[in-house]
Order: sequence, then structure tokens, then C-alpha cells
Amino acid sequence: MTDKKYIAAIDEGTTSARCIIFDREGEIVSVGQMEFEQIFPQKGWVEHNPIEIWDCVRMVVGEALASADLAPSDLAALGITNQRETTIVWDKNTGEPIYNGIVWQDTRTAGICRELAGDDGIYKFQKKTGLPLSSYSSGPKIKWILDNVEGAREKAENGDLLFGTPDSWILWKLTGGSKPGPNDTTIHATDVTNASRTLLMDINTLEWDEELCEAMGIPMSMLPEIRPSSGDFGVVRERGSLAGVPITGVLGDQQAATFGQLCFEPGQAKNTYGTGLFLLMSTGEEPKFSNHGLITTVCYQIGDNKPVYALEGSVAMGGSLVQWLRDNLKMIPNAPACDKLAETVEDNGGVYFVPAFSGLLAPRWRDDARGVIVGLTRYANRGHIARSVLEATAYQTRELVDAMEADSGVTLKSLKVDGGMVKSEPLMQFQADILDVPVSRPVVAETTALGAAYAAGLHVGFWESIDDLMDNWQEDKRWNPDMDEETRTRLYAEWNKAVERTYGWEETD
Repeated sequence: MTDKKYIAAIDEGTTSARCIIFDREGEIVSVGQMEFEQIFPQKGWVEHNPIEIWDCVRMVVGEALASADLAPSDLAALGITNQRETTIVWDKNTGEPIYNGIVWQDTRTAGICRELAGDDGIYKFQKKTGLPLSSYSSGPKIKWILDNVEGAREKAENGDLLFGTPDSWILWKLTGGSKPGPNDTTIHATDVTNASRTLLMDINTLEWDEELCEAMGIPMSMLPEIRPSSGDFGVVRERGSLAGVPITGVLGDQQAATFGQLCFEPGQAKNTYGTGLFLLMSTGEEPKFSNHGLITTVCYQIGDNKPVYALEGSVAMGGSLVQWLRDNLKMIPNAPACDKLAETVEDNGGVYFVPAFSGLLAPRWRDDARGVIVGLTRYANRGHIARSVLEATAYQTRELVDAMEADSGVTLKSLKVDGGMVKSEPLMQFQADILDVPVSRPVVAETTALGAAYAAGLHVGFWESIDDLMDNWQEDKRWNPDMDEETRTRLYAEWNKAVERTYGWEETD
């Protein structure tokens, strides 16, 4: 076991970048965090500035180390976790992005996906990729950039452009790519979990698929090398706070949270309440394909071991709906105020908020849907709106759980939860009520960063085995259901009526 005392994790999320440092017990030693700009050029478009993301990463790393008075020599390894599907294309010679990052929530590629689907439908490539054809995935976003940025396709075909989700971008920068010009030490790689979200990797072979790349007109020279989630990703060569630290873990954020929640056995599940909602259930070493609108994804791969797969349900709007209430409507000053406002009323007053701002992802996959608030009467007030915002999160999770139980044949006994929204007492209680199962929050709720740290630490012997990790998990709080079945059934039926009102709003021509 290494004599170093700490592991660092960079968590590049959808709204902020963080660096969290953990000790051997999996407890947080220090945190650095910084939000970055959300760019909305037009309806349905969501972008990030990759340079701003990189600047934020550098700053939060320095902040986390400084607040704990640590040096790079105190760190055994670094893990990276990231928002998945968000697509960055950059010039490998200059290190400059050729366009803003197109965020996973962005819907501009819906037409490309319909064209690719043709008469075969959205599940045309499901057995190879585990994914439906959706604007959610990275592949169509790459195609859009190559088709719409002047000179991009020519540069790509000449081998001058690189693609990556944010993990690849940060890894490339950390290992030398922050300096303009070619650099042989720079690593252009990703892990199996992020690669499985692109619509370009065959999840059976864990390799980029020539047929899929050709269908989308994407030169394979753009794509990063695919590596195990826990393994060698080089050493930090960027001059700064992490110089010399080995990078030994990379996971997409939801797979990292699953790893951090220690859902290693088939049938174990967690739900992350972040910008969106992401429910994952481990299904073992063979991919299981959904018949109920879920995604089949790679959950993780440790070294040369076989990959472990998962079923996943993804929802675009979770915590971002509370953020919308704060920033767009100016109804609340912060997230805790949403809870307080919701608690001023006894129930939702018949009001339902379906946040289909970017269409509906799992399990419905309707890119023609848009957000609605239904059931409004003169009786409704701000408290009912706030409550409907929180309840929407729980209803969407219920849809995912129902689909997951139908696909897996496993009845959920309890739900492990994490993410920023698990601090909301009214939400967590309603979640237990509408699911009719206990909801369990761990002591360390930052499981996304923790999972990346665990993957990195396993590779360097900071933790010897998964059994070591199991000793670290502790429950902080449990919410037990306290709702009668008649009420539960009525509320969920009304929610489904509300969801159906969102269909067909956006023209699909």
C-alpha cells in the first residue's frame, strides 16, 4: 500500500468544476469549486466554453490543495470524472477549440438523429451501442460541428482535429496539451464509460466502430484511445498544482457515482440528483438490452478485468429546474428557499410541472416534447409551483424505477441517493413515498468525485481491493415511505396525464 495519504478527484460537472481531496477512509479533506457560464445561443441550444472549463479546473485544484495545505507530493493519484456526452472538438496543433462545447442537454442534432434512424427507428444501433439515436449522444454533435464550422471537415480529414468529452479535454491539457504546438507527451484518451456514450463505440468489443463512424461521417483519427476506467492515463505535466501526479482513474459522472455508492453487485442501484437525474443499476459482465426505454451502458472496467455493465435511465432536468426557478423566474434566491416555499403548502394543489425543456429522455425519448405546467387554478400559488418542481424530480425517478424493474426482473428494495438535491428533506420524503421504498443517503454525498478517487486509488494500491472500499460506506439518513397506496396511485396517474400533454409541441420537420 502506498505511503501517500490522499487522493484527488477533478469533478467537471455541467454547471461547475470541483476538485475534492479524500483520505483513506473516503472522507473529504478539502474542496475547491467554481461555477462556469451556461451559454444558450438559441432555443434548444446549450453550450460551454472549453477554455473557461479548463481555467476553472486549474483554479479549483489550486484552491483544494491550498485549503488543506497540501503539495502534489502528498497525493497518491488523481481521478477525473465529468459530464458525459458534452462534445469538444479542438485543433491538436494549436490546442484551441474550434467551437464551444455542445452540452449533453442540447437538442440541435435531433434532425440528424431522425435522418440516421430512417425507417429503422431510434433503436437502429441499440444492439451495438446500447443507445437509442438521440441528440443526447456525442456522435451526432461531432457531425454537426464538422458540417457547420467552416473548414472543420477538411481539418478533420487531414488529421488535425481531436474530439473528446470533457475528461479527454482535461486529460489532454493536464498531460501537456496546454502548450500550443505538437507535444508527444500529450495523452488523447478516454475510458470505456465515456466512450460508451458517444454512439460510436461497440459496447461488446469496447472499440470504436468503423460502421458507426462512417454513418456519421466522423474520421476515426479524431477519436481518443479507449482505456479501462481504473488504469494508467499518464502523469500531470501541466506546470501547476498537480505536476507529477499520476492520473489513474477516469469515469463518466454517473458511472463514477455508481462506483462511489459501491453498487458492484448485479441489481444494486443508485440515483443521482444533480443537474439531471441518473438512475443506474449494475447488471454484471454481460450487457442487458432494455425493452422499456433505458440505456445499456458500460458501468466501469478495472484494469484488465472484464467490463461491468449497467442499465441507466437519464432525465435532463433535475436540479437545473430549481436553478431555472431561481435564475429565469427569480422566484427564489437559492435552492434551500425552494424547499421552504414548497413547505408552505400541504400538497401540490393539483399542479404538475413537466420539465421537458430539452424534450424527454428515458424512458419516453420524445424530442418533440416541451415543458408544461398543468392543473393551474385560482387556488394555486408560488408554494404549489415550488412543490411541483420538487415533485417532478421524484415522479421522473419513479418512471425510471418502473422501467428498470420491468427490464431487470429485480424489485427495488431501497434506493441509494446522492447529488446536490439530496439535501432537500421534502424531496427525499416524497421520493420515498412515491416509490414506496426507503431512500438512503450516504455520509459522503459527493459520490461522483469519490468514485473517481476510488478508481484512481485502486490502480496505485491506495486501496487494495473493493472490500477496502466497502468498509468506508456509511448511511447518513434514511427516509421511509409514509403515503397510502390510494394517494400514491392517484398522484402518479395524474403525473402521467401531465406528461402526455407535452407531446408534439415541437415541430419535427
